[in-house]
Amino acid sequence: MILIHHNPACATSRNVLQTIEAAGYAPVVIDYLEQGWTRAQLLGLFAAAGLTPRTALRETKSPAAELGLLEPGVSDDRILDAMLEHPVLVNRPIVCSAKGVRLCRPSETVLDLLDTWPQGPFAKEDGEIIIDAAGQRTGTPGFAG
Repeated sequence: MILIHHNPACATSRNVLQTIEAAGYAPVVIDYLEQGWTRAQLLGLFAAAGLTPRTALRETKSPAAELGLLEPGVSDDRILDAMLEHPVLVNRPIVCSAKGVRLCRPSETVLDLLDTWPQGPFAKEDGEIIIDAAGQRTGTPGFAG
């Protein structure tokens, strides 16, 4: 099973979902802006992905600056509390699969979590090829799928 914490307004999140589906998976899609988060859920995802609230904080196109969360010395607990109140503060997409949990930025990072990849050539919505005609990953270093 593959699960994606998704924001349909985010191009990176759309690219990740498109990649997963094109590889033949039917992921569980969680619109976290609608559903929100729980503290336990975020702590579990962050631990599994090797993140902290600070490293998972979306700094742009979010209220992070207005809430004072970008200042030095802001505690992880304060950031986590703000993420619970404002779900948009969590960077996305976060994908869970049998291979692990990752914040999939850039979007081709999702390939590390998939046993099978889309048939190449495969491109993101902006036209950037991430899998060539031979089925090899382009651009970002990684392992073959």
